[in-house]
Amino acid sequence: MTQDERLDYLLRCLLAERKEYADIRVPDDLSEKRRLLRSLMNVRPPVPASMEFLAVQDAYLQERLVERGVTRLGDLKPAQPGLYLWQGDITTLAVDAIVNAANSQMLGCFVPCHGCIDNAIHTYAGVQLRLECAEIMRKQGREEATGRAKITKAYNLPCRFVLHTVGPIIYGSVSKADRELLADCYRSCLELAAGSGLRSVAFCCISTGEFHFPNELAAQIAIQTATDWQRQNPNQMEVIFNVFKDSDREIYERLLR
Repeated sequence: MTQDERLDYLLRCLLAERKEYADIRVPDDLSEKRRLLRSLMNVRPPVPASMEFLAVQDAYLQERLVERGVTRLGDLKPAQPGLYLWQGDITTLAVDAIVNAANSQMLGCFVPCHGCIDNAIHTYAGVQLRLECAEIMRKQGREEATGRAKITKAYNLPCRFVLHTVGPIIYGSVSKADRELLADCYRSCLELAAGSGLRSVAFCCISTGEFHFPNELAAQIAIQTATDWQRQNPNQMEVIFNVFKDSDREIYERLLR
């Protein structure tokens, strides 16, 4: 199959899964097709897919990754020993693990084409990631607590694993408990990564954006927690702070000087 044929195949399969999609027409424009595919993957519940579908999906996503480009840890220059700052799309970063800012259901974002990192990670990993998360949550039998972390495979992402953590949601002023919970997110991810034999982890800006944690304070907590952990566990983990916005890059650059 060509990449265009894979895209059309995936769209046909996903549209055929639900009767309410019967009147949806596949657009002619490539960008609109890709947007429709992402939307259908975002809203798809964690149900099994055929081996043929998964094979085509994986081939499609791997080709998309080549188009989007991959950044490796060796391409980065440390800001401090063991600490890196990188601005870009975390779904194109080839490290041992990337961190996903998840919600308490731990199933990914179901809002079509939403701009959150949870949505992007599940989109480019493939439908297998939601299935694995659903199995973890079925066994757990309850929502994920704030400040904890879970590990899954990364599937079609260039990293090896994904660490999922639920950060605190800020509704007013930031409390001491909120600060401690955010620090717990970073510690939990580092402990889980180390316990899984990993040597590099890339953190997104946990709890900022949709969860409204102030960016500057969140960055301070992130750097302090990672630095303290590395001091107590020397030479165990390379930590990458991943930012997407210029404003976050400027904050981290200043704090890491």
